[in-house]
Order: sequence, then structure tokens, then C-alpha cells
Amino acid sequence: MGRFLKGTGIEEVRTAFRRPWQTPFVERHVGILRRELLDHLLVLNEEHLTRLLKEFVNEYYHIARPHYGLEGETPFRTNMPEPVTEPSRLVSVPVVGGLHHRYIRVAA
Repeated sequence: MGRFLKGTGIEEVRTAFRRPWQTPFVERHVGILRRELLDHLLVLNEEHLTRLLKEFVNEYYHIARPHYGLEGETPFRTNMPEPVTEPSRLVSVPVVGGLHHRYIRVAA
């Protein structure tokens, strides 16, 4: 990992052992995963957990979930509302087995 970081120009900073206050970004992400995903499901095995995490992050967290640091926007901003010029309706798309939803506008 050290060679990868050096190759990309990122300085590696090691944190003290058992000091979660030194890793706030990881702690926040793990807390979000726990509160918004893992507290609501029974994980069957490692493969199931991997699939759930990938779907949560790729289909919901980056695309549909509003982020406070981005003033309520999403990281990829794929669901930015466009001016409505013709009749349309809002459609709910279930994500992570229906635990969360993302919404898209389609022509009526």
C-alpha cells in the first residue's frame, strides 16, 4: 500500500493503535454503513455482505443519498433535477432489496 500511495503522490499518515478519534472519515463511513444498511438486514455470509456493500455504495450512497458536505447533492450528481418542460412523473427505483430507493423522472 505504501508504494501505491507514493506513486500517486499521497502522503501516508499512520494513526495510533486503538485511537478511533484519529480516523474520523473511516469512523463516519462505517457508522453510515451500520445505521443505514447493516442494522436493518441479516447478513448470511461473506459473499452476501460483499454484494450488499457494493450495491449500497454504488447504487445508493454515491447516486441517490444526499450528502451534508455537498449541500444536499450527491457525489455524482446524476439525479440533478432538470427543468420540467413536458408532462412527467416520478418513479421510485428500489435499491438494496427495497431498503432504500432512488427516484427518477420519466415522461408521462
